[in-house]
Amino acid sequence: MTIRALIIDDSALIRKLLSDILSKDPNLRVIGTAVNGKDGLEKIDKLRPDVVLLDNVMPVLDGLKTLARIMKECPTPVVIVSALGERAKEITLTAFEYGAVDVIQKPEGILSQSMPEIAEEICKKVRAAAKANLENLECMRNQELIEPEINGMREKTEKNRLQKENVSVRNVLAIGASTGGPRALEKLISAFPADIPAAVLVVQHMPPGFTTSLCKRLNLKTALRVKEAQEGDRVEEGTVLVAPGNYHMEIIQRTVNGRKKEIVHLSCGPKELGSKPSVNALFRSIAPIYGSRVVSLVLTGMSCDGADGAEEVKKMGGKIIAEAESSCVIYGMPKEIVKRNLADLVLPLDKMAEEIIKIIS
Repeated sequence: MTIRALIIDDSALIRKLLSDILSKDPNLRVIGTAVNGKDGLEKIDKLRPDVVLLDNVMPVLDGLKTLARIMKECPTPVVIVSALGERAKEITLTAFEYGAVDVIQKPEGILSQSMPEIAEEICKKVRAAAKANLENLECMRNQELIEPEINGMREKTEKNRLQKENVSVRNVLAIGASTGGPRALEKLISAFPADIPAAVLVVQHMPPGFTTSLCKRLNLKTALRVKEAQEGDRVEEGTVLVAPGNYHMEIIQRTVNGRKKEIVHLSCGPKELGSKPSVNALFRSIAPIYGSRVVSLVLTGMSCDGADGAEEVKKMGGKIIAEAESSCVIYGMPKEIVKRNLADLVLPLDKMAEEIIKIIS
C-alpha cells in the first residue's frame, strides 16, 4: 500500500527537497504541501494523509500549535522536520509530548555528500510513522499547550550518586529505544527512585544534537542524574548516561591504581542495522563485564536493533525485558526479542519500573 504524505514547511526549498526525496521511494507519495500550520490543517482535513511531515518553526501557526490541533482534530502520524539550533531542538522534544512520532533534521541541500544517506533515513522514518499506534503516544490532546523552557539541567544532590570510588555498580539497566522512545523513556525513568541500586545506560535512535536536549528534559523529570555520555564517563549508580547521536556507546574496563573501572567509550564506527548509536553495540559491550548484573530493556521502535546484543546478554546470565505490543508506538524491536525467545519478561511500559525494582533489589 502506498503511503500518502503531506509536507508542511514555510521554506519552498525544504518542501521541494522533501518532495523529491519521498517521490523516489515507490512506497511513498506526496499528495500535497503547505506553507504554514494554518494552510496545513486545511489540507489535512481535505486530503487525509497517512503521514504529515511538519516543520517545527513557522509563521502564522507554528509547529507545536499545529501539532496540538492535528492530534485533537484529526489524529495523524507526524514526523517533525527540525532545523538546527537550541530553540528548535527544545520545541522538537516538546513535540514528542504532544504526539509526534519521530524527528528528522532538515536536509541541507541536494549537493550534500551525505544526501543519499539522509534521504534513506527520511524515507525509513516516514514508512515507520505510517505504522504508528497513535493511541500509545498518549498525547496531551486535552491539555493547554505549554511552550518549552530552555533551562540548564537541574542540579542533582550528591547523595543521588554513588560516591565510593572503589565500589562497582550492583546492577546495570541497559535500555534501547527508537520510534516513540522519548516519551517511553520519560515515563520509565521518571518512575525510578533516587536510590535505585543500578546504573542506567540508554541508546535512543535520534539525530546528532537532539540527544543533548533529550537529556536536559529527562534530567528535569527524574530523581536520577541524566547526562549525555562523554568519552571516559564513569558508570555510576543513580546516573543515566545517554548515547549521543551519531556515536556508538560502549562500556570498557580500564585499570586505574590497580583497580578496574568501567567507563564510556564513544565509537565513530559505521552504522549498525542503519543506526548510530546502536543498541546492539551497547548490549554486546556490557554483557562480558557485568554478566548476570545486567537487565536489558528493549522498548518501542522500528527494526530489530538490540536483538543480537540481547543474545549476548542472555549468554552471560543477564535478563531481557521486552515492551509489550499493547504499549508500543512501533512494535518492531521488542517483537524481534519475543520472536527469538529472548525475553524473560514481556511487559507494558507502565508495569516495567515496578518489576525492575523487584529484580534488582
